Amino acid sequence: MTVYDVTSRLPEISAVRDRAQAMAVLDVIMCDEPSLRYYAFDPAWSGSEMLASMQDGSGNDYSVVFSAAGAFARGFDHESPMTPWAEDPLRLWPGLVDSVPEAFQPLLTEPSFCESDGTLRATVCFWRESSDAEWRSGAVDLPDGNDGDVDGASWIFDVLVAGTAAAYREFAEEYYEKAPDLTAIQHVLDHQPLTDAVVALLNPDRQLADLHDEVAQTGYGRELIVG
Repeated sequence: MTVYDVTSRLPEISAVRDRAQAMAVLDVIMCDEPSLRYYAFDPAWSGSEMLASMQDGSGNDYSVVFSAAGAFARGFDHESPMTPWAEDPLRLWPGLVDSVPEAFQPLLTEPSFCESDGTLRATVCFWRESSDAEWRSGAVDLPDGNDGDVDGASWIFDVLVAGTAAAYREFAEEYYEKAPDLTAIQHVLDHQPLTDAVVALLNPDRQLADLHDEVAQTGYGRELIVG
C-alpha cells in the first residue's frame, strides 16, 4: 500500500477526524504515560485547526491537520528510500508537495513538521480540500522495492485507513502488549459514552475517574464520560 492506496481507501474528512480522535482516546486508556502513547489528538492545535498525530518512538511520525479548508496529512518513515535524508543537503522526493493547494502551503514550513533546516519531514503527503470529492496526492514517481511500501504509507497510516476495532486491537497487542476487548474498542470508535465497564474491558489497570481530564483534552467531550 502506497499513498495512492491510502487516498483511495480513506473516507470523507469528518470520518477520518472522528477515527483519529477515537484512536487518541483509546491510547489514553491503554497507556497512563503520555510520552509513550502512539496516537494523539489536539482539537485546539491552533486557533482554527485540529491536529491528529502519531509518534512511534523510533523516529517515525505523522500529522493530519483538519481545518475549514479541509485536511492535510504528512507522514515520515525514516527507513524509506524517499527520506529527505537520502540527499545532502536534505531534499524532498520529487513531486511530493509540488501540487499541494495554496490553503495548505503554510503547513509545508510548519516548524513542528520540519527538520532544523526547514525541510518538511515527509516521505508521504496527501490532502483533501473541503470542496473535493476525494483525497489527493502529488504525482510522485515511486521508487521500486520495499514490497510496494516505499513511502511508508502502508504501516504509518494502517490503523487510520482501516478504521476497525480489529485493526486497533492488532496494533495494541503489538505496541502495548495488551488485548483490549473488540466491542469496547468499537464503542469508542463509535464515539459512545465512556463508562467504567468500557474502560475495564479496554484496560483493567485504568480507572475512568482518572481519565476525565485527558479524554476531554482530546475533544471527545466530557458529555460523553459517564461516571
